[in-house]
Amino acid sequence: MKKNIGKTDSIIRIILGLIITGLGIYFKTWWGLIAIIPLLTGITGYCPLYSLLGINTCKK
Repeated sequence: MKKNIGKTDSIIRIILGLIITGLGIYFKTWWGLIAIIPLLTGITGYCPLYSLLGINTCKK
């Protein structure tokens, strides 16, 4: 897997994932599990959807 997410994009995804997790815990709903997607893509630096669409925010 070649990285296709840049540093700024990765930080935004991790923050968004943490916010969604917090809201899921606060409201006691399973929707907080959706936070797994931005957290994993932010941590790994790879987004399968970006790959399909040909998007790359990673600086060369």
